Amino acid sequence: MRYMALIYADEDVWNALSDGEREAIYERYRTFDQEARTNGAIVDGAELAPSSAATTVRVRDGETLVSDGPFAETKEALGGYYLLECGSLDEALALAARIPGADHGAVEVRPTYGEESS
Repeated sequence: MRYMALIYADEDVWNALSDGEREAIYERYRTFDQEARTNGAIVDGAELAPSSAATTVRVRDGETLVSDGPFAETKEALGGYYLLECGSLDEALALAARIPGADHGAVEVRPTYGEESS
């Protein structure tokens, strides 16, 4: 079964870290990523650009509306994701708990639908 792990964090906290602190977190991500990919648990994943780089698209009454930034102001912004391949929700949750972002933000885990998810 495939699960999407959505990583949320406070961008202001991230931006306040020193270069050394950020590099230490990136190293933890590299280690996690390598181990989980070796075990076949990660299908894909990436860090996202900051929410200030986002563009939101809506279609209302047939009209496309495009606006800069995220849809809503939030304290924790979506900062990255992993697409996981796990045997159960419990396995996905245990893996998500190992994602470094869970230590200072939140990791939301959702099952995906589709042929590959079965």
